[in-house]
Amino acid sequence: MQKFSGFELLRRALGGHQGWQPQWRNPEPKAEYDVIIVGAGGHGLATAYYLAKEHGITNVAVIERGWLGGGNTGRNTTIVRSNYLFDESAALYDHAMKLWEGLSQDLNYNVMYSARGVLMLAHNIHDVQSFKRHVHANRLNGVDNEWLTAEQCKEFCPPLNIGPGMRYPILGGALQRRGGTARHDAVAWGYARGADSRGVDIIQNCEVTGIRRGADGEVQGVETSRGFIRAPKVGVVAAGHSSVVMNMAGVRMPLESYPLQALVSEPVKPAFPCVVMSNTIHAYISQSDKGEMVIGAGTDAYTSYSQRGALHVTTHTLDAICELVPQFRRLRMLRNWGGIVDVTPDRSPIIAKTPVKGLYVNCGWGTGGFKATPGSGHVFAHTIARDEPHAINAPFSMERFRDGFLIDEAAAAAVAH
Repeated sequence: MQKFSGFELLRRALGGHQGWQPQWRNPEPKAEYDVIIVGAGGHGLATAYYLAKEHGITNVAVIERGWLGGGNTGRNTTIVRSNYLFDESAALYDHAMKLWEGLSQDLNYNVMYSARGVLMLAHNIHDVQSFKRHVHANRLNGVDNEWLTAEQCKEFCPPLNIGPGMRYPILGGALQRRGGTARHDAVAWGYARGADSRGVDIIQNCEVTGIRRGADGEVQGVETSRGFIRAPKVGVVAAGHSSVVMNMAGVRMPLESYPLQALVSEPVKPAFPCVVMSNTIHAYISQSDKGEMVIGAGTDAYTSYSQRGALHVTTHTLDAICELVPQFRRLRMLRNWGGIVDVTPDRSPIIAKTPVKGLYVNCGWGTGGFKATPGSGHVFAHTIARDEPHAINAPFSMERFRDGFLIDEAAAAAVAH
């Protein structure tokens, strides 16, 4: 019997026999498709998957300038939750949460979804009032959320320091027990394999250089580094760079892009049972299945497309983390990086048709993109297939900025950027 090392067994379990990723077809692009999706991250691949599964549209190409899942999907902090404040947001994120709960079974691929609970800490009276408001609003929308005292927070997450001598004492917290984490790259691989098995072409190393429009302004297809590809419908899902791609079609987007900083520690044995978030000290932390402490920090103070880590941002976060969980002072930082987030004026996404016939866009998620992946792909596929928004994403149109119907989720993001 052939024997394998532990690393080899893990590699095969996560990604098949050739490298970390599972294997799928790597076709040459065809001359024409029914739909082109620009961006092979989680949202783009989910959109392609649901186009094929729910709407029977399989002549679809997902075009990616780099490698599959190599952008924000591979750079986020893996948190899954739906405890957003406004009705529109709660509907969208809880739709995603319900899909998360059965996603591994649906895809027949383990995305490592773990409902370990998401605890949002309150450090002052404003935090307490704000999170209690969230709890009540969530319950009215059928979304689970509950208020815990400081002692109950400690009971749920024993490593927390609730002593009175802290700079930011813990006064309580809001807990969503259904929240948790999922493995980010496994989500991309699972959707890619599911889409590929239904006939979708996933074309990597193919950069979009232009969007061609006809005499009447309608979309005709995309210019790429591998030639022109014709399609009557194009969906743009290029996190962090959506405004650049949309500008190719002459559509100006209300977006700004920032590097969002994150880091991980060296791997250790299981020591942290849940996800903890704090807006006041601007930090969030969980432990990955590999044992690393996954820590999210703030955005850089300037717009940029850089994906580099910024120590001046993460240092403040590490100071706060070490006060919240004193035992983590002994950990070493393993690596840090920046993921590019595109942000709208009201900190809520755009999932909509555009003024250009045949052009659709899914962007502006800020820090909320990963947790919405299944729901975002599901409703965006509906919008493209039927040329009209799903009831859940109808409020997230571009016209809301013209008409003033904003969905201002800045504070509800729990770590407001």
